[in-house]
Amino acid sequence: MKDNYDYIIVGGGIVGASTAMQLKQKYPKSSILLLEKENSAAQHQTGHNSGVIHAGVYYAPGSLKADFCKRGLTETIKFCETHNIPYDQCGKLIVATHEHELKKLSDLYKNCETNGLQVSWVEKDELSIIEPNINGIRAFLVKDSAITDYPAITQTMIKEFEQMGGVVKYNSLVKDLLETDSTVTVTLNDGTSINADYLIACAGLQADRIATMIGMKPDFQIVPFKGEYFKLPSSKSNIVKHLIYPVPDPNMPFLGVHLTNMIDDSVTVGPNAVLSFNREGYNKLSFSLADVSKMFSFKGFWKVIWNNLSSGANEMKNSLWKPGYLKLVQRYCPSVELNDLTPYQPGIRAQAVMKNGDLVHDFLFMNTKRSLHVCNAPSPAATSAIPIGEHIINKIEEATS
Repeated sequence: MKDNYDYIIVGGGIVGASTAMQLKQKYPKSSILLLEKENSAAQHQTGHNSGVIHAGVYYAPGSLKADFCKRGLTETIKFCETHNIPYDQCGKLIVATHEHELKKLSDLYKNCETNGLQVSWVEKDELSIIEPNINGIRAFLVKDSAITDYPAITQTMIKEFEQMGGVVKYNSLVKDLLETDSTVTVTLNDGTSINADYLIACAGLQADRIATMIGMKPDFQIVPFKGEYFKLPSSKSNIVKHLIYPVPDPNMPFLGVHLTNMIDDSVTVGPNAVLSFNREGYNKLSFSLADVSKMFSFKGFWKVIWNNLSSGANEMKNSLWKPGYLKLVQRYCPSVELNDLTPYQPGIRAQAVMKNGDLVHDFLFMNTKRSLHVCNAPSPAATSAIPIGEHIINKIEEATS
């Protein structure tokens, strides 16, 4: 490994891998280093999600989410086909189970049409035929939605990057950053210092810390929310043919507990959304004093907790009491029983929260003269990783031209 690079990318998740690969494709003669603090890629958000290739059902027309997601679905499937990575365009059903959900269901359908998605209404009788285990009074089918293996995609992107001459260094925790007019110096946990003309931070759950480390004063903080999943037994691996989603609660920033056909033919149930006391702790009792202290000292945290007190308490109750979690599933799939909910790995979502308590719903980028930071990359970041990487490169070109 050299002491000086043209570009250093921090973060070996799918967004960092996509950016590294595309940057090397565009500038093949540039020296590029990808730093990852774990011993392999895709160890956090990328490797702890449902594997869904989203189509853009929920995202406001004209938002980065809507644009990135629509392009990302096409590009992700194309990448899978090029590199023989498994995917299945099984489609997604969004199911209303009560009359009061029909208005929201109709609004989502119109949003899909505005975003250019292939959607069709499914009435109650037809729903019982195509999904006999699902109860609902009306639904619509999003034909574009698919599933894949995001860790495999990430590893393939990194392999492509390395084959073009890019360098990857694992077990490399960034401890300090120093930016001057001419360079950025990155100090690692082993004391090594490396210089770069430009730094790109795709740090996910550590995005605010990396931004602060370089001297920025972000008016947001990452608040981690744990999404807990269960896995159904193999005897129920054919319980549904499509991805099954409830109509989301408009008061919650998350999509609700759903049934997902995984690419390995298993079926998962989840996720919920409960506060995590450790940004990277996946056990139920994981606790980080540093993470909790930082979170509790942030005014925005207390405001978002107060604003979502009732729903947050209900999510926590269902996390601690499995029959409550089961009830959420049985609303639309009554054949799932308590003993069917077997443990499965959780995920932790990096949710940017502003000082006033507002949740950041769209992608958020910040930059200095010699660095660009992906400060909020919410779902559908995995789906959108290729257009996000392209967007990052365009922003760097604008900043340095």
